Amino acid sequence: MPRSGNSLSALPQQTTEPLRNLGLRLRAHRVHRGWTIAEAAERLLCSPTTLRSLESGRPGISIGLLAHALWLFGEIDSLDTLAPAPAGLAAGRRVRRSRSRPAAGAIAEDEREF
Repeated sequence: MPRSGNSLSALPQQTTEPLRNLGLRLRAHRVHRGWTIAEAAERLLCSPTTLRSLESGRPGISIGLLAHALWLFGEIDSLDTLAPAPAGLAAGRRVRRSRSRPAAGAIAEDEREF
């Protein structure tokens, strides 16, 4: 069954622009190493078309492929800096919040409709 592209095509620019920039950085890593699309795709165990999609910042690309590309380019540690845990969780403690008060930074249901 094919995936529905409706949710991906409706992404706000605040999410698509960073993905496009990440794709450009991955392309720069590939070019810096002198690899062709075909050579890099073979190393990533994907098709050249999929690699082009990754380098274009297409949001439907697997996070596993992204992690594999970061590892291949020696940048896998950069994943650890994404979305750091809240301070309470980082300290090894459970964070409790009141049910009546939403979590800080939480997006309300009406804000998700764009």
